[in-house]
Amino acid sequence: MDNTAIDSSLRTVEWKDNKVIMIDQTKLPNQLVFVEYDDYNQVADAIRTLVVRGAPAIGVSGAFGLALAVLQSKSVTKDTLLQDLEKARKILYDTRPTAVNLKWGLDKIMKIANSGDSVDQIRQLVISEAKKMAEEDIEINKAMGKNGSILFDNNDTIMTHCNAGALATVAYGTALGVIRATRESGKNVKVIATETRPIQQGSRLTAFELKHDGFDVSLIPDTAVGYSMANGLVNKVIVGADRIVKTGHVFNKIGTYQVATMAKQHGIPFYVAAPLSTIDLETKAEDVIIEMRKGSEVTGIGDKKTAPDDINVINPAFDMTPPELISGIITEKGVATAPYDQSIPKLFQANN
Repeated sequence: MDNTAIDSSLRTVEWKDNKVIMIDQTKLPNQLVFVEYDDYNQVADAIRTLVVRGAPAIGVSGAFGLALAVLQSKSVTKDTLLQDLEKARKILYDTRPTAVNLKWGLDKIMKIANSGDSVDQIRQLVISEAKKMAEEDIEINKAMGKNGSILFDNNDTIMTHCNAGALATVAYGTALGVIRATRESGKNVKVIATETRPIQQGSRLTAFELKHDGFDVSLIPDTAVGYSMANGLVNKVIVGADRIVKTGHVFNKIGTYQVATMAKQHGIPFYVAAPLSTIDLETKAEDVIIEMRKGSEVTGIGDKKTAPDDINVINPAFDMTPPELISGIITEKGVATAPYDQSIPKLFQANN
């Protein structure tokens, strides 16, 4: 199969003619629609409303947002340009505080901006760094895919939760990147995708993407995870992550913890695939902010009500999976295994 065609057709976010082009993921799977933005406030809105989502993709989108901000700024001095950039950075950061890649992308751009001597030089540095980050994301995912593919066997059926594919990254994917690399290595694999409540990234995005790329994929309700495992339908599980702390606690789309608990119960290996940029070495697990989403995602589907009026709703976007449930964390620099507080820092040493 021609992977180049796949990479380019599902390029989630890119920079073209001083504009940011994105796939509008809220329109999938019914329509494949590309939107373009020339204002960083539009990019912030796109991140907030899940036009673009997935930790690596929003990290690069944040960087592209700052690239638009340097073009929008009317500043003629370095100091005022940096003030404009800082204002844009704050607006972009506040859109999705749980996903550590967003902070990583914004901090990387601010650092390079501060190193410039003039307004023109800062503009050039910021734009070229953001474009470089997008290209590096694809290379990182391919390296991660290769590292992870050795953990999967011919004829495995692999369960995944939420969407950690090309649509969650610039292209190729994290968890789905590993599945892609496993197939590219000559192994035959099938995939079971959970629908992933409350906004169905599994059914709308993962199932769409895998079908688009010719995989044998089956969709299940989130509540059928235990059934699928108990009936021997699953050999391995792989998911992505929005944040991993140095103790190996993984924050990912709500429902991941249940999938991991079920996998442990049935003796099924449970892997997490994420780039080093998703690993937060500073924050303790108990200090990570879990975003709460609006109740209407649970009380109805589209315009159709499925719950009584004024019902209380608890709708967290993420949950935490503890390290004892995780068989390995796959990164572009290798696979970390327990004890994670020792193996994770070693990956960063390998990165220097």
